Amino acid sequence: MIGRLTGILLEKNPPQLLVDVQGVGYEVDVPMSTFYNLPGVGEKVSLFTHLTIREDAHLLFGFGNAEERAVFRQLIKISGIGARTALSILSGLSIADLAQAVTLQEAGRLVKIPGIGKKTAERLLLELKGKLGADIGAGGAHPIHDSQADILNALLALGYSDKEATLALKTIPAGSTVSDGIKQALKALSKG
Repeated sequence: MIGRLTGILLEKNPPQLLVDVQGVGYEVDVPMSTFYNLPGVGEKVSLFTHLTIREDAHLLFGFGNAEERAVFRQLIKISGIGARTALSILSGLSIADLAQAVTLQEAGRLVKIPGIGKKTAERLLLELKGKLGADIGAGGAHPIHDSQADILNALLALGYSDKEATLALKTIPAGSTVSDGIKQALKALSKG
């Protein structure tokens, strides 16, 4: 019903915004990924939205781009995943990271998000397989091969963040063995 809002940003109280659209103030809940990219209070903002109507409330969720909204809609279709949990997932992982976790079936990334347990993470990965993966959120990323997935998992196990591990992975020449790749990634991370 309400697919997009463009107006003046009146308030920013994470995760909620107040957007004035020609005299009507809309309360919109947004994931932190959208929140961090918002303009300042008093400036013009445009959000893609999703309206949820429940018996006790009408809730409006906003997103910085259509892709983020599409992923949100995929998430809330999954049994046991409500809008708040979907917002937490989008706040905790970028779309590219979520797509990579689905492609590699890595529940470990999802259980780090508050409110996501092991069973929920496994159900998410199963439900999203084929719907969200290499095609969505890749953003020009190189396809990950089996050895690269092993290197990435090793770096994550060593305590590096998803972002650090992914950046280090890009420095490794294609076709490297797992042990050589880990050594090269660790060298790259120690220089950074």
